[in-house]
Amino acid sequence: MDNIYIIMLVALFALAITDLVVGVSNDAVNFLNSAIGSKAISMRTIMIVASIGVAVGAIFSSGLMEVARKGIFLPGMFYFDEIMVIFTAVMLTDVLLLDFFNSLGLPTSTTVSIVFELLGAAVAMGFIKIYQSDDSFALIYQYINTEKATEIIVGILLSVVIAFSIGALVQYLSRVVFTFKYEKKIKLFGALFGGVSMTAITYFILIKGMKTISFISDDIKTYINENTLIIIGISFVIWALISQVLMKVFKIDILKAIIVVGTFALALAFAGNDLVNFIGVPIAAWQSYDIYISSGVPANELIMSGLAGSVETPEFLLILAGAIMVITLWFSSKARSVVDTGVNLSRQGEGVEKFSPNFLSRTIVRYSVLLGAALETVIPKKVQETIDSKFEKVEIPKSKKLEAPAFDMVRASINLVVASILISIGTNLKLPLSTTYVTFMVAMGTSLADRAWDRESAVYRVAGVVNVVGGWFVTAIVAFIAAAVFSSILYFGGLVALVLLIILAVALIVRSAMAHKKKVREEKAVKHYNLSDIITINEITNDTSNNISSVLSGINKSYSGVVTNLGYHDLSKLKKENKRVGKLVKEVDELKGNIFYFIKSLDDNNIGASQFYIHIADHLHDMVHSTKTITNNSYNHVNNNHKNLKFNQIRELKGIDKKMQVLFDDITNTFDSHSFERINVIIDDKQELLNHVSDLIQKQITRIRTSETSPKNTKLYFGILLETKDLIVSTMNLLQLFQEFYNDARRTL
Repeated sequence: MDNIYIIMLVALFALAITDLVVGVSNDAVNFLNSAIGSKAISMRTIMIVASIGVAVGAIFSSGLMEVARKGIFLPGMFYFDEIMVIFTAVMLTDVLLLDFFNSLGLPTSTTVSIVFELLGAAVAMGFIKIYQSDDSFALIYQYINTEKATEIIVGILLSVVIAFSIGALVQYLSRVVFTFKYEKKIKLFGALFGGVSMTAITYFILIKGMKTISFISDDIKTYINENTLIIIGISFVIWALISQVLMKVFKIDILKAIIVVGTFALALAFAGNDLVNFIGVPIAAWQSYDIYISSGVPANELIMSGLAGSVETPEFLLILAGAIMVITLWFSSKARSVVDTGVNLSRQGEGVEKFSPNFLSRTIVRYSVLLGAALETVIPKKVQETIDSKFEKVEIPKSKKLEAPAFDMVRASINLVVASILISIGTNLKLPLSTTYVTFMVAMGTSLADRAWDRESAVYRVAGVVNVVGGWFVTAIVAFIAAAVFSSILYFGGLVALVLLIILAVALIVRSAMAHKKKVREEKAVKHYNLSDIITINEITNDTSNNISSVLSGINKSYSGVVTNLGYHDLSKLKKENKRVGKLVKEVDELKGNIFYFIKSLDDNNIGASQFYIHIADHLHDMVHSTKTITNNSYNHVNNNHKNLKFNQIRELKGIDKKMQVLFDDITNTFDSHSFERINVIIDDKQELLNHVSDLIQKQITRIRTSETSPKNTKLYFGILLETKDLIVSTMNLLQLFQEFYNDARRTL
């Protein structure tokens, strides 16, 4: 029976390595956002600074399992075999949950996930023990520290509100002082600003970072806590002087220095404190196994009261964990996705919105607009004009839009300083703050105060924040339920359940990695004109031909797939085709959404190309929506269990499909090879195909008069033929438009 516990230990440490990877990928948003978004330093420098912070924090961490020490569950109430089930269920849940959020590109709290996983697994195990002993379920409180769980939930709610509010207030005041043209003001007040900022970050490192460093004695920690004001005062004077020297003598931008030190500080604190969220559980399981082996007591009789104290982590494991975290930081594409979400929601300029508006975001924005209008009637006009002048944006030349940062260094510095201060205060007061919650909400608050959320983008940004914050609470609920379910399965299923759950976890993670890789590849293929340089006539021709080829290729595959699978009455494959066409519709809708940025980015000599792009996008829109209608109608027909189309109808549709494949393959090859002179030949053949579709419509009319008995079949068949006709017409109109533009472009070159 001991073999199952060895297998559990091996599985736990394998899961710990995976958890480190997915955990760092998620929490990278905490310490990378400000530096990356502001482009204060190169990406290479950012990664080096963050890596050093992570490595130092991991190596010098004492490895105390914070959540276990605070008593989320009471180890003395469980036997060894039950404890091992709890720990295994927790790690399985944690890996899957964090990987899921990383795949979505959403930041979530590793602290909250591990806490609620421990809580859920322990509650499930407690109920099992109560049920087996015929006790009252009301005694569950004996197994769980309900006071601590409540404290954590309240801390989450407070941290979200406080971080957002303080971040917005400090950024608003800072912007009023420095404005967006902050270079002159920084020369005057840079030393004071640097002194305050560096002092806050230093205090943050002392309170938050050094709290977990084992070689610092309790006397030093006590001295720091008892002499906080003196340390802050001396630190401010020293840093203000250093800031002045850096600015005057070495000509170093003090804002860049603040961003570098702040990034290091947050990375240090993350590794020093949050590392235990990833490896604390396996270490606790290892020590539990040591206690079990040395005791000689059967696994189902050994009470685990020995875990009530701190769980120390061996130094070599900390070094190994630090190395894994640093490697992940450099190579994880999911980490970049999570960071992109935070930067995208904070950005000052225009761009493609990642989130769709929802009822809550629309309501919040609508009432905020009404509140703003009401305030404008109260605040004197001169005061409004003075304030508005402080928020006048710096116009970015068209040629430099590609290199433009998402926000400036003033906001990046405020993000780091405010987050550092709030986390320091929370740690000093022993409040269960999440670094993810604080840093993300501070960034959202500062972006709001900076007027980055205007009428054009507010509903999308608010929707993004709502999705992320909602995801945090979903994390807690799902973590609790999933860990409870896994622990129950493991307890009753034993070794077989353990093997099956591990296989399931591996399969889901591999599937997630493949899906994410595919998603990243698809996103790279999409052209975002708001991020490009000035567009020339050749680029217009090339980009448009690539878009046409890509869309037509997708339409060709979907049309053929629908006809084939409709003949077989295959619901699952029709569902896949419906989903594929949905992606195609989204791709073309994004092309239409790029119209504003396309026109803004055009070379001054090619303004006339605007109408060409607008009409091309409109024709593509008509084509994919005709395909979508065909696909959707076919799927609904089969899904509603209506009769299959008649043999003659399927045969006729397959005949059209063959002709359509020839047409679309010809067009795709023409655009791929840029042999645009062949467009004339393709257009000349259009009438034959249209006549063929019209003949089939007439055939169906005749069948209705003689032998057709199914109105549903008739509706579907006519719908497919008519939409096919519209698809052919839109395709030919697109070809004619492109040919005219291409010929005009050649004459002007």
